[in-house]
Amino acid sequence: MLILGVVLGLCTGSDHAWASYAIFVGKHLTADGGTMLGGTGDEPSSHWLEIVPRKTYPSGATIRVGVDARANFPGEFIEIPQVRETARYITMNYSEYEGFPAPITNGGLNEFGVAARDVWSSSRQELQDMTPKPQRGVNYSDLSRIVMERAHSAREAVEIVGNLIDRYGYATYGGNSHFFADAEEGWILIEFAGGKRLWIAERVGPDEIRMSYPGYILEIPLDFAKHPDRYRGSRNFISFAVEQRWYDPKSGKPFDVNAMYQSGKGRSPAVKVIEERLRQRVAAGKLTLRELMDTVRDPLVSGDQNGYGQVASLRAGATRPDQNLLWVAATGAITTPFVPYWIGVEKVPPEYGKHRYLSSRESEGFVTKDFQIQEASQFAYVTFKRLMYYTCDKPEKFLPEVTEALVAFENQSIGEIPVVEGRADKLFIAGAAGMARDELTTYSNQRALDALRLGEALLASIEARHRLLYGYRAPVQDQMSGSDDDRDALVGCGKTLPWE
Repeated sequence: MLILGVVLGLCTGSDHAWASYAIFVGKHLTADGGTMLGGTGDEPSSHWLEIVPRKTYPSGATIRVGVDARANFPGEFIEIPQVRETARYITMNYSEYEGFPAPITNGGLNEFGVAARDVWSSSRQELQDMTPKPQRGVNYSDLSRIVMERAHSAREAVEIVGNLIDRYGYATYGGNSHFFADAEEGWILIEFAGGKRLWIAERVGPDEIRMSYPGYILEIPLDFAKHPDRYRGSRNFISFAVEQRWYDPKSGKPFDVNAMYQSGKGRSPAVKVIEERLRQRVAAGKLTLRELMDTVRDPLVSGDQNGYGQVASLRAGATRPDQNLLWVAATGAITTPFVPYWIGVEKVPPEYGKHRYLSSRESEGFVTKDFQIQEASQFAYVTFKRLMYYTCDKPEKFLPEVTEALVAFENQSIGEIPVVEGRADKLFIAGAAGMARDELTTYSNQRALDALRLGEALLASIEARHRLLYGYRAPVQDQMSGSDDDRDALVGCGKTLPWE
């Protein structure tokens, strides 16, 4: 197992104490010759897995985008055009972020082999203070969903997002970034607060490793627009910094994006160490899927803050869109196994679908008859959260056995993938596409249920032994939920350090 010898930290100021991250590994550095993009979505609300089918829309159809008055930067919704046909994609949706309409998404994987991760990336305070009241534009979740619906490549994802911001503006919570990847390359795109439609994107190539936490871009050329294979950005990206006297083009100094528009502190020490350790591992031999899963699972980055874990395996030369593969942990991978889902999978078990637990405003009413049977099903999210809470209470006792079991389960899946894909491939070749997708669906759903049974078995064993060995520890206060800034109140199996 790849262990990271560093502790990731909390962000400060108006940022969120826990925030999503992404790890990109270029195709020349991986054992199977494909790009990998891993990471988490770090939010406290309810999360559920969805496979969104292709959809067609009538001419003139629109979609509502933006934020409402409840957002920390209050806004108003606007309508923008929808395309006639949207792509099939897999995503983890979640139910709540202040002022952002549900369901919210950080990305996922679409049928064209484009993966997306959403990562916090705060803008400098002056930009945040410039944000109009009310603000209007496309929010981070809108952008993630639209990319999943429309992009045929990571580069096209950047074009789509840039065009949307240029035309309609960006509705911010203080600054954000996206990591887009396909089988050939990755792109990181940062959108900035302030209502000035500022954005910048940088290519991350097949020989590179990049971790976003937060999303960062450092030095870029002043004529970046003349290098579209490496950089994309808004037309005013340099000129606005000059107008604000944040940058003097006569100084001869390089234009550092982080220094001009963000904190000026560059990459965090934690990210530097993680990236370097991954590079050292690659120097000893190309990185495997197993090792990136281990990185996403490491207790230094995985805990109660994770709504889910993901690793997209974007294999070069994939012959059919149906066989693009996303590995998903139903909540924090520290105590949850990754399950493989191909784009060709047609449904997910109800145990991994939407439930009332932690869903926004659902506690205000009773369950409907329509949702009755779905709600009657077990919710995998809760099972694995319970396992996390017991395990992370005494990690020195229980974490090694949980990790051993999860890794063994995943290794079994990794070993079986070629066999399942081989059977499906023969069916596709024979013209039996429906049967081929049934093959993929049956396997993914069975592994998902097997993962849940494994979680139940581990939970039963550890719960019984925890009670016998340590007894029941009753809460001393009535408050159930802690502040984002109270790191001592957050559940995890490892220590963290402040961001700075």
